[in-house]
Amino acid sequence: MIAQRPEITTPRICLALYGPEDASRLRDHVSRNEPHLARWSPAHPEGYVTHAYWEARGKKNVEEAEAGKAFRFAITWIDQRGGPLLGMIALTDLARGPQQWANLGYGLDEREQGKGIMVEAVKALCAWAFDDLRLHRITASYMPTNERSARVLRRAGFAVVGYARDYLFINGAWRDHVLTALVDPEDRPPGAKSGPG
Repeated sequence: MIAQRPEITTPRICLALYGPEDASRLRDHVSRNEPHLARWSPAHPEGYVTHAYWEARGKKNVEEAEAGKAFRFAITWIDQRGGPLLGMIALTDLARGPQQWANLGYGLDEREQGKGIMVEAVKALCAWAFDDLRLHRITASYMPTNERSARVLRRAGFAVVGYARDYLFINGAWRDHVLTALVDPEDRPPGAKSGPG
């Protein structure tokens, strides 16, 4: 169980594990960015842009983090922690045992592109995952046409490890994805930690 919600900071941004109290900001962010992100994202469940959905999603997010299954963060400017979201970033599908890996996903506000925010967020989250969660490998995938995401992952140190045809059903069709991974540069053996702190 986590004693305190994880918060990861850089000189410019803050990644804070979100909860039910963040529902309004999460709803505003996804409502504003749904047309922008829909071309890269699987279909959303019913009620995705409602306060009730994000209140429930926030509660589940805290529970999953406490169980060490997933960690989803809201990204804000460091000096505007209670303000509008710049984006969201997550580590999901955590596997322990001999694997020690997780899957990375993220989305950035359309108005904030081109500022290096997501590269900074990815680097900070991966460092935390290696140091605090003691993960060994982080995977991420992107559609071949998503050049911005390809650049983010490349700049964050991810290497292409494969190509998956018809990988995810997105925007009405099965879409190919480029598969990437980042491995802990310190090559540490699995640790006893199963959560932060």
